[in-house]
Amino acid sequence: MKNQTQSLVLTGLLMALVTVGTMMISIPVPATHGYVHGGDMMIFLAAVLFGRKKGALAGGVGSAIADLLLGYSQWIIPTLIVKGIMGYLIGSLSNGERKPIITPRNLLAMSLGVLWMTFGYYIAGGVMLGSFTAALAGVPGDLLQSSVGMALFIPIGIALKRTVLKGGLHLN
Repeated sequence: MKNQTQSLVLTGLLMALVTVGTMMISIPVPATHGYVHGGDMMIFLAAVLFGRKKGALAGGVGSAIADLLLGYSQWIIPTLIVKGIMGYLIGSLSNGERKPIITPRNLLAMSLGVLWMTFGYYIAGGVMLGSFTAALAGVPGDLLQSSVGMALFIPIGIALKRTVLKGGLHLN
């Protein structure tokens, strides 16, 4: 029971961190009716350190809640799907708690997550805007947002992993 409760609380905390990370830095992109934000760093954190299930829930639900609270309700369903798959993909491909944060495998997993998110939002934007040409305007912002999130994740992930492991919390 303790492990289930701990897992549930951790998953809720990760969803909240993604929501807050997304809302803290939010720059509107008028061309796509979306925004650039800092929440991807938290998705990388959830997926790499805690695995695919927590990564998917934190990424999908946390980001969708941020869309709702920031007034981007038209993006809730695409975000739930795109960011959920992003977290699942990264969590599935990364090393998890068994290795250091900075490994070629983790960097590849996060890079593939960035590419998936960019592609997923391009498709969603094309459908929502009725023009895949217009949706191309969002690609640079999505790539920049996720790449910066990946770069910021590295020192924060290293520090958190050291702290969490010293405290005896099992990550997965």
